[in-house]
Amino acid sequence: MINLKRIKIPDIKKIREWKGALTAELVQFPGKFGLGRLPKRLEPDATTTAVCGFCSTGCGLDIHLKNGEAINLSGKTDYPVNLGMACPKGWEALSPLDAPDRALTPLYRSTREGDPKPISWESAINLFCEKFKRVMDTHGSGSVAFLSSGQIATEEMAFLGALAKFGMGWIHGDSNTRQCMATAATAYKQSFGFDAPPYTYQDFEESDVIILIGSNICIAHPIMWQRVLRNKNKPEIIVIDPRKTETAVAATRHYALSPKSDLTLLYGIAHILIQEDWVKHTYIEAHTEGFEDFKEHTAHFTPQMVSETSGLSVKELYEFAYTIAHGKRVSFWWTMGVNQGHESTRTAQAIINLALMTANVGRPGTGANSITGQCNAMGSRLFSNTSSLFGGRDFTKASDRLCVADILAIPLDKIPVNNSLAYDQIIDGIDEGKIKGLWIIGTNTAHSWINQERFRRIAQKLEFLVVQDMYSTTDTAQIADLVLPAAGWGEKNGTMINSERRIGLIKKVRKAPGEALSDFNIFKLIANAWGCGAEFDRWNSPEEVFQIIKDISKDQPCDLTGIRDYQMIDHAHGIQWPFREGDILTSDQRRLFSDGLFFTPTNRAKFIFEMPNAPSEQINHHYPFILLTGRGSSSQWHTLTRSGKSDVLNALSPDCLCVEINQEDAALSNIYTGDSVTVESSRKKIICVARVTPNIKPGQLFMPMHFVEVNKLTQDSFDPYSRQPSYKYSAVKISKTKS
Repeated sequence: MINLKRIKIPDIKKIREWKGALTAELVQFPGKFGLGRLPKRLEPDATTTAVCGFCSTGCGLDIHLKNGEAINLSGKTDYPVNLGMACPKGWEALSPLDAPDRALTPLYRSTREGDPKPISWESAINLFCEKFKRVMDTHGSGSVAFLSSGQIATEEMAFLGALAKFGMGWIHGDSNTRQCMATAATAYKQSFGFDAPPYTYQDFEESDVIILIGSNICIAHPIMWQRVLRNKNKPEIIVIDPRKTETAVAATRHYALSPKSDLTLLYGIAHILIQEDWVKHTYIEAHTEGFEDFKEHTAHFTPQMVSETSGLSVKELYEFAYTIAHGKRVSFWWTMGVNQGHESTRTAQAIINLALMTANVGRPGTGANSITGQCNAMGSRLFSNTSSLFGGRDFTKASDRLCVADILAIPLDKIPVNNSLAYDQIIDGIDEGKIKGLWIIGTNTAHSWINQERFRRIAQKLEFLVVQDMYSTTDTAQIADLVLPAAGWGEKNGTMINSERRIGLIKKVRKAPGEALSDFNIFKLIANAWGCGAEFDRWNSPEEVFQIIKDISKDQPCDLTGIRDYQMIDHAHGIQWPFREGDILTSDQRRLFSDGLFFTPTNRAKFIFEMPNAPSEQINHHYPFILLTGRGSSSQWHTLTRSGKSDVLNALSPDCLCVEINQEDAALSNIYTGDSVTVESSRKKIICVARVTPNIKPGQLFMPMHFVEVNKLTQDSFDPYSRQPSYKYSAVKISKTKS
């Protein structure tokens, strides 16, 4: 076991090596760290299974029960995702359920200045309906909105989306998946014709070249990294990231490009591949369209120009392109480093273009593969009825509306004819006085939203703010007028869909504390009180709603009609979509596009491209540093709402906010590791602790996103196609804090 006390804090290189090794030890030998241990008096008497409710990996867990209640868990050895492994968060998944700050009863604040008081569920639901109906009567149906979460079950997402838009007459609703996967969803829709990640995790083990772009999977997705380590092909592992992350340290090659130069870099690599005739012409001609225009576009991106923009040498560019061209099975993987950018959709499509032009799609060990963030962001993308109509359809298409109306047996005029405002547009709508009522479910906007102080300020303009959450102490719950106490993972039933399109089960293995109810049952109460309960008489349980979701998915690329019931999912260790009626499950690893047919009208994938643009905020003499943000450790999760409730995870995580700074920059300001420093943007200044390191380049700073102060600094810039925030690039300055 690694001894933390022997690591000297100033030795940053050793810290990096230690963190990577620690992640591996946590995954493979959790007992060393106190994970998974039980007193003998609590030996389980039964076991059931469920998928983890933290990240998108979707690990299978054995849940150990005593008298019907979960007391411990372990990685499920025969689950095809994790093969018996679990990351620290997975091992500690039960701990957040026991937190002392669980929301136990509805809370109502009669005045903004007053303290919240416990009220009954009957009073809470009546207030909910009365207040929102009053807002709608006064300001119209477009004056209310909901923000849901990629953390709740697919059946709950579907119920909420149908209830709000078809039952209650709301037009606007989005999900925090907008912060996570909107870019990948948009890129896939435009390039492939549907939001369809093509891969299976087995591809990590089949590739001979693995390219990770803006993806620190060693920390963010530790089990995926373990799958990489199982690869017997001795793969070339290339990391494209401005910062020398834990994954970059472990890779065979790291290209530390300049922040937000990735689109130019990828076009430059395409240019070299074309110039050297390292492309697969037969595949391009048979399965794609738009290549000739793309070829003309890339002519502008000469090696010299790309070198100057990206900070990589011409030699490195050719080395990178050569490796792609001569790999037999090349897989491209990206996550938030790409998705959270000002031109993120085109960047994701630049990755897709490289995979298409080299025929690295549809075969084992290949693919243009987006790694999802939240445990059920894929379920949200397909079935939340927020940014797209159920099943990946379009609110603006009459044929899609008619199809959904027929399936659900509802009047056609119940379905909105326009798309909802996106998350950032809802926030703007509050500021502009157009959105007067907001319902937030299972997400912590007051912490996680970009340029956070702005949201906190304009939230005061709302006439009514409802937060539905497991905890009464989240940053957002503390400013709410009404808090509805919700059950969490392990306290309710349903399904989730992971990064590789695998539908897995979550199960009720604990009773929710106090009067907390599942989100599903809260939606049921609201439907009845609103007066539209009769319209949802088929929506009585999560499994009944799963059958409705199956009907909604029929004949769509995400068709689930071949999945009989929850028992079938459990027995099969999860099932990847599509799985159509009549299909036979012959493998637990299935990828898309092996036939070269895509979901566009022509069945061809599209080359999509655009000239790069500079970030909207530039560094200058007053704010000379670029602030990067990202995952801090494998023991932390998002705003720490749940992971922060575990003593074990807290012990494995930083206990204060640190900012990474290069030693050259630190020397100029007389900053040393451990010093108190002030980091300031044009929006806010915060105080944190310096960590001097060679793993970040001069002119750049890095902060982990989990601490509430960080998004006080970030700028509210958005990709124009996906509307995803650009968390990864803000102009700041740093100085030693004056005592």
